[in-house]
Amino acid sequence: MTSPLEIAANFVNAVSIILAGRNSVHTWWTGIIGCLLFGMLFYYARLYADVTLQLFFIITSVSGWWHWRHGKGGGDLPVRDSQPRSVLLLALGGLLVALVYGWLLYRFTNAYAPYIDSLVLAFSVLGQFLLMGRRIETWWCWLVVNTISVPLYCSRGLYLTAGLYVLFWINAAVSLRVWRREVQTA
Repeated sequence: MTSPLEIAANFVNAVSIILAGRNSVHTWWTGIIGCLLFGMLFYYARLYADVTLQLFFIITSVSGWWHWRHGKGGGDLPVRDSQPRSVLLLALGGLLVALVYGWLLYRFTNAYAPYIDSLVLAFSVLGQFLLMGRRIETWWCWLVVNTISVPLYCSRGLYLTAGLYVLFWINAAVSLRVWRREVQTA
């Protein structure tokens, strides 16, 4: 059965992600509230890498909020592309982090699906850093994360959350197009 906590976490995070796709600074404060709620939900589901991820999101949301408002020279930070070499290095780093953290969770906790959960963690961290810098590649990261997250959350009975991540996947695909247009017209 879907809990009130899961419903609240899903609603607030849906609002936050839609705001991110629309390039709205309000994504950050709504995201902080949503991450607090998801952190509690994932703790109860024994998805500890996801709990860690929510704490990371809260901290980086404060930083992202500031960066979006006070980019270089005090103006708003523009949407831009990353260098292909940087993207490759980030992806390889994400895989390495997922393997190491997955092993730690496997070895020292009763975590459910530690390696899959760690992939979600690692690529969400990458996606968040790219989002903070208003890099268009953030949406590719979120497409990967959302693709992995849906079956993971279904396997824990978090069907509403899995459904939200299907919507997050659609939002990431649409946002990629929107941000791509913004880069091309800049």
